[in-house]
Amino acid sequence: MSSPIPRALLYVGGTVACLLLIPPAAIAYIRSQSSPGRPVHLIWDMDNQAKYKAQEENPLFADGRAARPIVAGTVAMGEANLDTHFTEGVTGPSAEWATTLPAGLVADETFMRRGQERFNIYCSPCHGFAGFGDGMVNRRAMTLMNNSSGSVDNTSWTQAKNLHEDQIRAQPIGQIYHSLSYGIRTMAGYSAQIPTEDRWAIASYVKALQRSQNAAPQDIPPDRRTQVGSEEAATVASAAPSDQANRDGGHDRQGAVNQ
Repeated sequence: MSSPIPRALLYVGGTVACLLLIPPAAIAYIRSQSSPGRPVHLIWDMDNQAKYKAQEENPLFADGRAARPIVAGTVAMGEANLDTHFTEGVTGPSAEWATTLPAGLVADETFMRRGQERFNIYCSPCHGFAGFGDGMVNRRAMTLMNNSSGSVDNTSWTQAKNLHEDQIRAQPIGQIYHSLSYGIRTMAGYSAQIPTEDRWAIASYVKALQRSQNAAPQDIPPDRRTQVGSEEAATVASAAPSDQANRDGGHDRQGAVNQ
């Protein structure tokens, strides 16, 4: 049979345990109270820096302000934006919409394919791949707006523009670039998401889309007009037998009905 723990040892152990609870209790109490004094930093790291904060006073300057005004004429490196044709889509002293691409940009096949790729990523969800304003986001939004019980969750949506409307087709390429960069109506600008050259590529592709749906015979190069005419005639000729078959089938069905 084991001997019992001496009573004196129990008293000493209990006293030591109570004493050990005092430091954490004191620390918790101090942390819960506000103090006008500065906190003690054993390791300063970056907690306290020799600097002035916004709106603080600085007796070094005559106006007493620590924050200094911008030096007149100062421009951040790379942000001069002196070529307004390239950055804003306007030209001339009267800031007219540009009708051509900025210097250094060429509307070759690579440039146009880049514009198509960027258009499909950023523009087609609302405007559709062909630019008729029938993108999947627009279709979904219009479905919510036209719900028989009213718009779902108070949805508000502005119909995406058909880029083939006469009003938009008449816009110069600079205006299309500007709308893409800074937004128009409820459409936000994409200057933060799309680099400047890519925005010009998209604007060029939009003009190509508009031409594709509103082209005239004189827009075809002379050396291709004969080829296009031959292809069109072949297409019509290949469709003629099926049309005739449909008509013959219609006559047969009509005869059967009459009988």
